[in-house]
Amino acid sequence: MLWVIYALLTAIMFATSDALTKRALASRDEYFVAWARLVFAFPILLVSLIFTEIPVLDKTFWTATLTALPLEIIAIVLYTKALKVSPLSLTVPFLAFTPLFLIFFSYIILGERISIGGGIGIILIVIGSYLLNFQKTRLSFTEPFRAILKEPGSRLMIIVAIIYSLTSSLGKMAIEHSSPIFFGSLYFMLMTVLFTPIAISKNQRRISITKKDLISLLPIGFTYSLMIIFHMLAMSMTKVSYMISVKRTSLLFSVIYGYFLFKEESLAERLTGCIIMLAGVTFIVLSR
Repeated sequence: MLWVIYALLTAIMFATSDALTKRALASRDEYFVAWARLVFAFPILLVSLIFTEIPVLDKTFWTATLTALPLEIIAIVLYTKALKVSPLSLTVPFLAFTPLFLIFFSYIILGERISIGGGIGIILIVIGSYLLNFQKTRLSFTEPFRAILKEPGSRLMIIVAIIYSLTSSLGKMAIEHSSPIFFGSLYFMLMTVLFTPIAISKNQRRISITKKDLISLLPIGFTYSLMIIFHMLAMSMTKVSYMISVKRTSLLFSVIYGYFLFKEESLAERLTGCIIMLAGVTFIVLSR
């Protein structure tokens, strides 16, 4: 069960990086911060790539990698924008929908099938998302469903969840045709190169990093690079749907960060929704 430990470490690093990113976005453009998160993770990924044996790369590896890259870039932009426009605890938890979409994509791409326990988990995740928005209104039973559509960060994060379910399946395919550390390092380094022109164009064709920026961006890059490494290691040890489900425990840490770091309100009500969503994730994991 070593994969569970790696997946939990992935969740912790993911939530920490998100919280640090949210703080940095208070004064900088979201494209800049999304780019900086990749750039400051680049050195650690480069070192890991240098000390990793290069496997034999076939057509399947390159097809999966080159298909996932543009989708991942779109997800990064939407993800970072969601963190900026809406509360952390009302955006990140919607990543719990990834296992729901992943059931379809992992079956199509990897041949994975959903179990009864997985179905129960999906229902609990949907209920949890309902309760997550329940504090938005007391007027009617259906109003929280409308709140999901009204909250811009929530809408963006749902789209991100769909994209991540697809790229996760493609990533697992690429890992199976290479190695976890090699693919993770190469994949995100390529993503940095491809995303750089976008970040520059969104910042009047120039990007400047001050000493003050270094203080906030170095921890973001460090935690993000660790998240990538732990993610790939866990992914190589189990089915993609199980790994991503455990990774979504990051939503619990994100809600806590939102309360203590950003003074976001209604922690108890939002935490209830998160716990139920986590119960759904647990069912999916136990169905293994």
